[in-house]
Amino acid sequence: MTRRECLAAPALLGSEPLSIENDPLRPRYHFLPPRNWMNDPNGLIHHKGLYHLFYQYNPNGAYWGDMHWGHATSPDMVHWEHLPIALAPAPGGPDKDGVFSGCCRMHNGVPTIFYTGVSPETQNIILANDDLTSFRRFPGNPVIARPPEGLEVTAFRDPNVWQEGEDWMMAIGSGRKGGNGMVLLYRSRDLAHWEYLHPLAESARTEDGVIWECPNFLPLHPTSVLIVSADHPIRKPFYWTGEYENRRFEARKMGAIDDGGYCYAPQVFVDGKGRQILFGWIPEGRTVAAQKASGWAGAQSIPRILEVSPGGELLMRPIPEFEVLRGAEIREPAKLKGDSYEIEAEFAASGSSGLVLRASPDGRLRTVVRFDAATRRLSIDRTHSSANKDNEQDVRDTHISLAAAEPLRLRVFLDRSIVEVFANDRVVMTSRIYPPGECAGFEVIDPSSLRRFRAWPMRSAT
Repeated sequence: MTRRECLAAPALLGSEPLSIENDPLRPRYHFLPPRNWMNDPNGLIHHKGLYHLFYQYNPNGAYWGDMHWGHATSPDMVHWEHLPIALAPAPGGPDKDGVFSGCCRMHNGVPTIFYTGVSPETQNIILANDDLTSFRRFPGNPVIARPPEGLEVTAFRDPNVWQEGEDWMMAIGSGRKGGNGMVLLYRSRDLAHWEYLHPLAESARTEDGVIWECPNFLPLHPTSVLIVSADHPIRKPFYWTGEYENRRFEARKMGAIDDGGYCYAPQVFVDGKGRQILFGWIPEGRTVAAQKASGWAGAQSIPRILEVSPGGELLMRPIPEFEVLRGAEIREPAKLKGDSYEIEAEFAASGSSGLVLRASPDGRLRTVVRFDAATRRLSIDRTHSSANKDNEQDVRDTHISLAAAEPLRLRVFLDRSIVEVFANDRVVMTSRIYPPGECAGFEVIDPSSLRRFRAWPMRSAT
């Protein structure tokens, strides 16, 4: 639960001082900790009827640094209970400078956490008790102390582990010095001793990133999926689908996990219903000073169900569990007013269509979600989303292929300062906006193109 703590920030319209509890920009139904900084989702697992979400966390403030693992549990991935910090750096140990990202797997009935310690980067193991409330370090840490001999790398982090028969496999995010991003593949029988095999995948293009972080490999049949977060020269998560045979991955099709600029370091796990579920970190689009003043930074995305289309395209849609937060259905766009909605809208794919969100009464401030049928580009325009020019304001766009006569189907999750847009289950764009409280209006671009519309005010998940 959140704690009421007044912060050094202006009062809201002469009311009580701004606190975390009454901050009008703080999301209401996206997961975030009670306060301070959060980034990558870690250790996602469904165990004994509960979902466990660990995450990169700074207990000292709303800024990056001093990485611990925060911890929360949920019966449904919507309503979360905050638990004490799970993992903290151990003085003198391989994680003395931070407990960085990793995953959690069951091994002989024991929840086993794999993660990176830094300075230098090493791969380590922590064992949990059956309800994941107490943790002990494996005495043989680090289980992988350094990158492969003879291979000069730019990164060596974020282990992703899965089982193949009697073998355990580990993918580690990396990059080749003087080259581009790659994922290294290891094998073990006992989790304590690991043998380096070869790169699972490697980029031939600088534009795909020179460092690949937070790999997720899904050895599915008949089409496998590799997801990486490309750091430098861009910060963006990509996926490849293709064939995995003889422990080598042959990529066939490439796409973006999210083209909005505000989803990074996603992690995928299998939930209690056998679905492949993705969480991603939603960073801020405002200054560090603003983050510190607010007392919080970062959120988690709406969990997404992943499936591979017959053509090898990765399909993504929000989990239906969030429908429990819907209020009374609204079918007339003119009746929308507020800062927290789920919107479903279908448009004829012609001309220019879309939605205006969080508009001020005079229309000068607004966020625009627009589809241009001529170019097949979907965009989020936030050049006028905030009166504060220190906040990031730009236009992000992406291409979406529609079949002949296929309409544009949008699902938009507006949560105060977060906008998540799902288009035809094939494209997702996540963005951050920071409008003042009076920006509560909505509009439809070209109402004649609107075929269907439904919206629901969203209740808080806490």
